[in-house]
Amino acid sequence: MSDAQNQPVFSIEKLYVKDISLEIPNAPQVFLEREAPQVDIQLHHESQPIEDGVYQTLLTVTVTAKVKEKTLFLAEVGQAGIFVIRNVPPADLEPVLGIACPNILFPYVREVISDVVTRAGFPPVVLSPVNFEALFQAQKQAQAEQQQPASPIIQATH
Repeated sequence: MSDAQNQPVFSIEKLYVKDISLEIPNAPQVFLEREAPQVDIQLHHESQPIEDGVYQTLLTVTVTAKVKEKTLFLAEVGQAGIFVIRNVPPADLEPVLGIACPNILFPYVREVISDVVTRAGFPPVVLSPVNFEALFQAQKQAQAEQQQPASPIIQATH
C-alpha cells in the first residue's frame, strides 16, 4: 500500500479563463482598413503553489494587430489551470509546470483568442502550435548563461 501512496500524481482540478481583455481603440474606422495587419503574438506563463501539492499555472497570450502605427485590436487572454502534482521529485517539478501544464492550457487559450477576435468583427487569429519544451530549454539556457561568473578584471597598480 505504501508504494501506491508514493506514486507520482498529476491531475487537472480546474481549467478556467482567469483574465480576458479586448480593446479596439480606433473603432469604427479600423473596420474600413483594407491593408493586411501586422500581428504580434506574445506568450507568457507562470506557475505558483496554491497549497501543498497543488499549483496554478497561468498562460497569458497577447495578440496585437496593427496597420502602420494604428492599432486594430489588442486581445489578451489569461488561461489558468489548477493542477495536483504530488510525489514528483523536485528536479522534475519545474519541467512539469513549465512544459506539461502550458501544453494542456494552450488549446483552450487558442480557442478563446480566436473566438474573442472573431466576435470583435475581425478574421479569426489562429495561433500556431507552440513547442513549450523548446521554450523551457531556451529559458533554462538563458538562466544558466546569466549565472556564469563574469571574467575577473585584473588591475595592475604600480
